[in-house]
Amino acid sequence: MGRAFECRRRAKEARWDKMSKVFPKLSKSITLAAKNGGPDPDLNPALRLAIATAKSENLPKDKIDAAIKRASGADAANIVEVNYEGKGPHGSLFYIECATDNSNRTVGNLKTIFNKNGGQMVNSGQLDFMFTRKAVVEFDAAGLELEEVELELIDHGLEELEVEDGIARAIADYAEFANLTAGVEKLGISPKKAGLERIPTQPVELTDEQMEEVESLLEKIEDDDDVQVVFTNIG
Repeated sequence: MGRAFECRRRAKEARWDKMSKVFPKLSKSITLAAKNGGPDPDLNPALRLAIATAKSENLPKDKIDAAIKRASGADAANIVEVNYEGKGPHGSLFYIECATDNSNRTVGNLKTIFNKNGGQMVNSGQLDFMFTRKAVVEFDAAGLELEEVELELIDHGLEELEVEDGIARAIADYAEFANLTAGVEKLGISPKKAGLERIPTQPVELTDEQMEEVESLLEKIEDDDDVQVVFTNIG
């Protein structure tokens, strides 16, 4: 997503009702990370960062512990990760990552949302080439010697270091996720957010009026309980 879009996103996240929307998604991300890489954060970078993200959003410790324990239960065994793709108004594209125990329900909900908001679902893989998968770690840039940080992180796979509104974004190839996060942690920097993102290869610029229409669709998609994260080609 584009930088202006990310700024609006951060402002929106600050207004979200964490108890009803953010907390369940954070818990599910912890459960999936533990299920895929084991329950020990020291040996599982994805889990370690999922926990750090949850803590930054003030998810209570008991809920974090419960989410980790859930990874070995029957409920977690039924949860699968599945991706969907769709086209929205004004040339907008959507790549949607979900975690669900009922893919028929999830795809049905998403089809309804797209159809009612000027969009349509497309076959899996049709839009994949429009996005590049990258490892991204965000952290507070205040007080850091960014040139030194950049030099250190190059040895950990860093391709680009962006700074916008005091937030630094370290970007690397998706295969370097563990290496990049280890480099950030080695510098004593606490990530605000980290994960694998899909960055558009051909971002589109929209007018404010067009953005309102696209953001309305985006919000409805994100409100679905099975949706974990949505990537778009908006510049």
